Amino acid sequence: MEKLEEIKRFRYSLVLPLVFVLLLWLIKIVDFSERLDLYLFGVFPRNIKGLFGIIFSPLLHSDFNHLISNSIPLLFLGTGIIYFYRDLAYKVIGIIWLVSGICVWIIARDSYHIGASGLIYGIASFLFLSGVIRKDYRLASISLLVVFLYGGLVWGIFPFFPQISWEYHFFGCLSGFFAAVIYRKKGPKPIEWSWEKEEEVNDDDNSEDLTMKLSE
Repeated sequence: MEKLEEIKRFRYSLVLPLVFVLLLWLIKIVDFSERLDLYLFGVFPRNIKGLFGIIFSPLLHSDFNHLISNSIPLLFLGTGIIYFYRDLAYKVIGIIWLVSGICVWIIARDSYHIGASGLIYGIASFLFLSGVIRKDYRLASISLLVVFLYGGLVWGIFPFFPQISWEYHFFGCLSGFFAAVIYRKKGPKPIEWSWEKEEEVNDDDNSEDLTMKLSE
């Protein structure tokens, strides 16, 4: 029964990230085929029209290579955060989406900033810090695995590549840390490993033995 429940939970966790990625592909295909120049709906800092990008920017990508590079991490991390944080996942994603977009609009360079990379960095940083805070290394290992498989993520928060929006990466990362601190007391409880329980029992036994010896 437990295995069936876990399978159902995993399937549920996979649905929304999969639908979201498919939506991104649909938007890009329509944008490319109709030459709509949807990048104009991205965040353009300190411009009133650019405010719309706070909502629409994560849905837009400059080209198919950009979208391909974001698709797998979105599926992986999106499934992870919904699986482990079913009650908090959508709130956390909402915070990352809005906070990173607002910060980019206020501080970033004068250019159109688009792409879901900010969400990727935000979810990865949230899972990592939340895992450390809770001492639940299952959560931290998810983001570390993504960093290991997609090593370029680490360098994406620095202004080494002017052609990419490192600002979105940087503020996405910060907003993920921010959400982890806000919800540090909510979410899944850390696992108590068997070896930890054994140590606690042994410590109790040793203290009892010592008390008996002193009394004698």
